[in-house]
Amino acid sequence: MSAVVAEKSNRTDPLRIALLGYRSNPFSGGQGIYIKYLAEALAGLGHRVDVISGQPYPDLDLQAHSNLQLIKLPGLNLFEHNNPLSALRLSHLGSLADFSEWLSMVTGGFGEPFAFGRRAASWLAEHRDSYDIVHDNQSLAWGLLRIQDSGLPLISTIHHPITMDRDIALADENRWHYRLLIRRWHYFLRMQTQVVRKLQNLVTVSENSRQDIANAFGITTKHIDLVYNGIDIDTFRRQPDGVRERDTLITTASADQPLKGSQHLLRAMAELLPKHPNLRLIMIGKPKPGGKTDSLIKSLDLTHRIELHHGISTQSLVSLYGRASIAVVPSEYEGFGLPAAEAMACGVPVVSSDGGALPEVVGDAGIIVEAGNYKPLAREISALLGDDTARARLAHAGRQRIEKEFTWNLAATRMTDIYRRVINERQQEQV
Repeated sequence: MSAVVAEKSNRTDPLRIALLGYRSNPFSGGQGIYIKYLAEALAGLGHRVDVISGQPYPDLDLQAHSNLQLIKLPGLNLFEHNNPLSALRLSHLGSLADFSEWLSMVTGGFGEPFAFGRRAASWLAEHRDSYDIVHDNQSLAWGLLRIQDSGLPLISTIHHPITMDRDIALADENRWHYRLLIRRWHYFLRMQTQVVRKLQNLVTVSENSRQDIANAFGITTKHIDLVYNGIDIDTFRRQPDGVRERDTLITTASADQPLKGSQHLLRAMAELLPKHPNLRLIMIGKPKPGGKTDSLIKSLDLTHRIELHHGISTQSLVSLYGRASIAVVPSEYEGFGLPAAEAMACGVPVVSSDGGALPEVVGDAGIIVEAGNYKPLAREISALLGDDTARARLAHAGRQRIEKEFTWNLAATRMTDIYRRVINERQQEQV
């Protein structure tokens, strides 16, 4: 199995693709972004694409693509309930998917992937003749093995092994009861580990993830294809009427995950203030009130310097990038690094950690520092704030790199080659 697929697609008849997502919110997390833009790019190549998703559903541009549709497989959507304990109904008791999703939630676990896998397998059993291939977006559920065993060609994307999230969260937490909660939440990894070892076709989004997946799940890299994510370069671009605000940083903070490294950027800001007294930070995310990030902001007296944005539209995000002097990506680990790529596409100079795949994305078009250490982060931010020429050079280099290496059309073309190969291999097995 090849690691990187040739860019030229074998353009024969359009394919009928089922693209699975257990949750696909395009405004919260990379998986939802992946579903939306890959589906639209595949439809743009002429394929018929059905996105089969649980809640929250993707924000697909269905009007622009007559060959793209959304098929909803609703679950209990317990994260939207004020009291998940009261969400269970008598009708749910007759469904293993529903009951397991509820029971897992109220006991501190995460049951959505398991439940969605059962729903998707049942739905595809009734509609298997409608598709040439099924593409799962990291549910890695038991139901995928039912789909694979049914004879339908199947591939699964793994963005990065969630074992990394768990291990970093455990390393950042000293309280024993919280460590138990972290382990309970990640209990679904036992299922994913066993499923991954039995799946025949895997794809990931960076070379770093490819190595980490192989190590985490005990498989070889030759069984994992590589297709880089793309960026919507028509949307993520420099705004002609945008005005850069001096001494303004922008970053993305996903809840209170230590994996995202917000704690290092906040400490770097505190150290920078004597030299840059007008420094401000635009933070895309919503720290939990009273959580670690919120507490650190208050303890460092940074509340009045941070502008929080949460649940915003893509265009609003682009406008925020247009205001920033520097984008900072302090993550301890990224399977790809969409925030860095989006900032580069918008012509914002980037200071990034070397966590995970970030060096693959940023390359020589940004400044890369050691992950998990606020000192070099502060040093490089300070140097770049004081160098207008360097910021302009990196802004141009970043946009050029994204246009050349990381577009969704390129990702969809490479993915099409994988689809055709997997379909051909399955057909040969059945002869």
